[in-house]
Amino acid sequence: MTLEPSADSIAHADESHQMLAGLLNTRHSCRAFLPEAVPLEIQRRILDCALRTPSWCNAQPWKVHITQGPVTDRFRDRMLSAVADETQAGTDFEWPRAYEGVYRQRRFDCAMQLYGSVGISRGDREASARQARENFRLFGAPHVAMITSDAALGVYGAVDCGAFVSNFLLAATSLGVATIPQAALASRPGVVRDFFGLGDDRLVVCGISFGYADSEHGVNHFRTPRAGLDDVATFVYE
Repeated sequence: MTLEPSADSIAHADESHQMLAGLLNTRHSCRAFLPEAVPLEIQRRILDCALRTPSWCNAQPWKVHITQGPVTDRFRDRMLSAVADETQAGTDFEWPRAYEGVYRQRRFDCAMQLYGSVGISRGDREASARQARENFRLFGAPHVAMITSDAALGVYGAVDCGAFVSNFLLAATSLGVATIPQAALASRPGVVRDFFGLGDDRLVVCGISFGYADSEHGVNHFRTPRAGLDDVATFVYE
């Protein structure tokens, strides 16, 4: 005998789906923050949600180091100094070999939207370099969460951490906190390990700058599009 879902369970599932879809559609990468700190209670609520992230064999490889106040300022200054020193450049995980085809086009379109939002003309390399440095200034955010994984778990530990990052972003959005995940902050992993006193067994996955969005800043007004279902999904029935 097959049990059909009740009307109440269907209605509850639809309500849950709409709430999740609302969060996904609301979330965006914030690139200009207000200086006000996020209360510790709110930070803990974000983390409590993110800690429910599933992982391979329930390994839960993520560790999170979150800054505030003068510590954020010191980290910001340290990263800005390090980005000017190419001898400190490197990553714990291989960068993409190339952006080709549709990936190249999406990357280009995103860059054009970003530069257009802050008045940077196409081909203005000096201005685009200044905007790129904003990554290391944390876009003025009062906090950064640095995400690291266990080295022994390799790329699959990083995959698990990616799921953690996604849930962190959604939990933050649900509480009115703006975020931006940043691979750029992983481009100086030695600096990150030294700053937080981490051993070589911790690999730097990315950072998440977060706080409250400066809604008046033009850089927070554009939204990148998403590929359609038919572009990414293939349903195989036979």
